[in-house]
Amino acid sequence: MRVVELIEKKRAGKALTASEIHNLIAAYTEGNVPDYQMSAFAMAVCWRGMTAAETAALTEAMAKSGQQLDLSAIPGVKVDKHSTGGVGDKTTLVLGPLVAAVGVPVAKMSGRGLGHTGGTIDKLESIPGFRADLSMEDFLEQVRRIGIAVAGQTHDLAPADKALYALRDVTGTVSSIPLIASSIMSKKLASGADAIVLDVKVGEGAFMKSRLEARHLAETMVRIGQAAGRRTVALLTAMDQPLGQAVGNALEVREAIATLKGAGPRDLRELCLALGSHMVVSAGRADDERAARSLLEQALASGAALAKFKEFVAAQGGNPAVAEEPDLLPTAPVIHRVTAPRGGVIRRIHAEAVGLVAMRLGAGRAKRDDVIDPAVGIVLTRKAGEPVKPGEPIAEIHAQTAAAAAAAEQELLAAVEIFDGAAFEDALILDVVKPGGAGQDEHAAQALVTAAREAMAGAYVPYSQFAVGAALRLDTGEVVVGANVENASYGLTNCAERTAIFKYVTSGARARGERVVEVAVVADSEGPVAPCGACRQVLAEFCAADTPVHLANLNGQIRRTTVGELLPCAFDAGQMNVDRTTGMGIRE
Repeated sequence: MRVVELIEKKRAGKALTASEIHNLIAAYTEGNVPDYQMSAFAMAVCWRGMTAAETAALTEAMAKSGQQLDLSAIPGVKVDKHSTGGVGDKTTLVLGPLVAAVGVPVAKMSGRGLGHTGGTIDKLESIPGFRADLSMEDFLEQVRRIGIAVAGQTHDLAPADKALYALRDVTGTVSSIPLIASSIMSKKLASGADAIVLDVKVGEGAFMKSRLEARHLAETMVRIGQAAGRRTVALLTAMDQPLGQAVGNALEVREAIATLKGAGPRDLRELCLALGSHMVVSAGRADDERAARSLLEQALASGAALAKFKEFVAAQGGNPAVAEEPDLLPTAPVIHRVTAPRGGVIRRIHAEAVGLVAMRLGAGRAKRDDVIDPAVGIVLTRKAGEPVKPGEPIAEIHAQTAAAAAAAEQELLAAVEIFDGAAFEDALILDVVKPGGAGQDEHAAQALVTAAREAMAGAYVPYSQFAVGAALRLDTGEVVVGANVENASYGLTNCAERTAIFKYVTSGARARGERVVEVAVVADSEGPVAPCGACRQVLAEFCAADTPVHLANLNGQIRRTTVGELLPCAFDAGQMNVDRTTGMGIRE
């Protein structure tokens, strides 16, 4: 095998065979392929993509490049959970003991964090005495004995992925769905679980910013899991604001304990119940998600989940008394309260910005060899959509010094947007992707396309005879429709998209804080027709850049895109100087 031939083949857009991919990864793992050639291969994949068969082969090759865990000695169906990462994501701390408490064995290999806060292992190690460096024998024995163990990920697990990811990180080849999916799933397959539940984060504080990209990643990973004989399901979950209230290692452990006691934040509890329900169903402990959720809710109410947490912590050398005495966890010497500068409703809490504030306090790592401070971080006392009065607390900063807290306050206030509008509640579970079928998101998209098609009946098109319908879905679930209305003076014609947007604005929905979360446009055309330039600009004014747009014709052809992709360089208010006297805008 000549590696350069494989690079050229992929560069030309041709599919590689499974044997070619396996040979390439084996040679790279053995050190027989230099980094510069592997970098060229990764770039070719970024440009040309991979087929489903290629992606599955790459995943399998990397999974088999090192140690593969054998969990067969543990009775029952073993289910693993993986999150693509976000700010304040402490779900494993709740999910592990919760799911184990209803009889589903949890044998989880986790890592340390690089970025906003520590990883699962860093958070658990903020518990005095907790030990994550278990031998494989101790790891398996603990799961057999108490139903749960969480250990640090061994370096022998999918070593090809570690080497390739380090290379991608410095060669601009991280953002490739086949490479991302194979990286995640190779570690999951090597970890030995029978079933895999994936939490794919979507939004500003997530790796996947776009809902369309996140769905593509989820579908790819579900296909890989199924091809490998693992029961696999993925949930798309929102990460535009931090999950829960705490961002910081010991602070997140406190919040996880509170959730196990039934007193945690609503969004964290809901996410754990949703993910846990799929884990329980995948393990065969319940017939459907509703029955599984009932089992989990009983485990929380009875105290069984909290008792399992104590047992788990004690088994790994930690002090189980933290469950009843959270002050045994590390605490910061300075706790600084941040208050609202004005009244209104919190429109947005920028997740990534909050995460970076926590990292600069010492809760995360900017470099791999940075030492984490387990005590510091941020606790949000208000969430997006909630009303606040001037001077009311919106957050607490836990810091080592008053100076660090003061610096963090200014950054944190810049991450919180307050507006004059009505309270609202953002959706948390955006979609569920299962093998062999459309997810909830796909069904919702089809329904919105149908609404746009029906709206065409209201079009007034005596001159062009070209009817168009548009439909907007708001975050409340309401659907607003519009059709094109022509005029003998063609310049006065109003397109369907603008009709729908103007109805949304004039109905008062925007003033109430309701947002457009999805758009569909249908035309009687040979293929899907994109909006005109004026409509693209209006959509950009009132929709987020990653808002999904479904362009369809009457034959059922649909093109998926986003508002940002339709108009990547939209005109915005920042490009205008406004004359305060006349109110007229002048282009800079």
